[in-house]
Amino acid sequence: MTDSQRQYDLVVWGATGVAGSLVAEYLTNRYTPEELSLALGGRNRDRLDAVEAELVEQADDWDEVPTVIADATEPDTLRAMAEQTRVICTTVGPYTRYGTPLVDACIAAGTDYCDLTGEVNWVREIIDRCHEDAVESKTRIVHSCGFDSVPADIGTLLVQSYAQEEFGAACETVRIYPEQSSGGVSGGTLASFGELFAAVSNDPLAKQTLQNPYSLAPPGERSGVDPGTHPLPRNDRLHSSWTSPSPMAPVNERIVRRSNAVLGYPWGREFRCTERIPTGSGFGGAARATLIAGGLGVFTAAMSIDPVRNGIQRYVFPDPGEGPSEEQIENGYFTVRLLGRGTARDGPFTVEAEFGADRDPGYGATARMLGEAGVCLVRGEVESPLSGGVVTPASGIGLPLADRLRDAGFTATVETATRTE
Repeated sequence: MTDSQRQYDLVVWGATGVAGSLVAEYLTNRYTPEELSLALGGRNRDRLDAVEAELVEQADDWDEVPTVIADATEPDTLRAMAEQTRVICTTVGPYTRYGTPLVDACIAAGTDYCDLTGEVNWVREIIDRCHEDAVESKTRIVHSCGFDSVPADIGTLLVQSYAQEEFGAACETVRIYPEQSSGGVSGGTLASFGELFAAVSNDPLAKQTLQNPYSLAPPGERSGVDPGTHPLPRNDRLHSSWTSPSPMAPVNERIVRRSNAVLGYPWGREFRCTERIPTGSGFGGAARATLIAGGLGVFTAAMSIDPVRNGIQRYVFPDPGEGPSEEQIENGYFTVRLLGRGTARDGPFTVEAEFGADRDPGYGATARMLGEAGVCLVRGEVESPLSGGVVTPASGIGLPLADRLRDAGFTATVETATRTE
């Protein structure tokens, strides 16, 4: 089926959930029906109708938003949905449990796909299972198009593109620093988090995926010089700060390394990528880094024990479908700083990028990231040598996503830095 025969440009699958409804709300406020043919996807007609009514009431330009009924447990309905649209943005997780049939449907229908997953064990499974089929069908399966992992992945692309243009050389290392953030976390996100730990506890391949820094690279290329996340506090001279491990590093670092690999190693096979949380200088910074590292270690250990994890999920985590308040979303914010170090003919250089937004990172900002990733795919605004495959935001879409996010109010800057190591 050609694109001209498709009924819709984009379907938001999971529109009745917290994240999906925010994506749909953003897109209907941002675009008119003439600019974007949008539909809401889900399995419950009454809930979809309620979301549609609320969107129409809020968005001046929309008299109606079409709905599509499909069920993650019924592959034929997913295939029918995929055949109606050019792109599907999915927020239906945990992806380990619900994601694979939709990926299969999109590849079979030649429908581009983007999601919010941070479940690296599932991404590894999809790479091994579906990449070659997606390449053959020229279908882009773009994982991790939210806070996991657009700031890290597109931010690294900004740094490397600038370095290659200004200095004629790529950065040998890029360090990612989540400097500040404020916002809430939904039950759906924490459910996905629990699924990841459950998989690691019970599946040797999932455990190996989290142990190997190159686990998302193509088969046969899953080794290299980068040791991966360091669990202890460190005095980072490049940032002039103590740093602690970042809970998002196991996802973001692997996504960035996959970008480099599937693009053909434009940043070199010796490229290293690290994400750390800066905690300040001096004794206070060291103490804060130690506290965060210790807390993260205890939490990781607890989530690795089945009965303890089950208790945390049951009695501590909010239920799936629960999310941050509207006030938390609108008053939230985040800033991620990236520093790249490289060596040109004239000597060492440092490149600095800043990526941020004045919205809650997990939902308000993530809705815009996923929505604009989908619009890039709809409009063919892609700078990539790849026409299909299981890809990342940087390798599957590229810098046009940064352009769209700037237009949507994000900060995405890059310049030569004066920092030295």
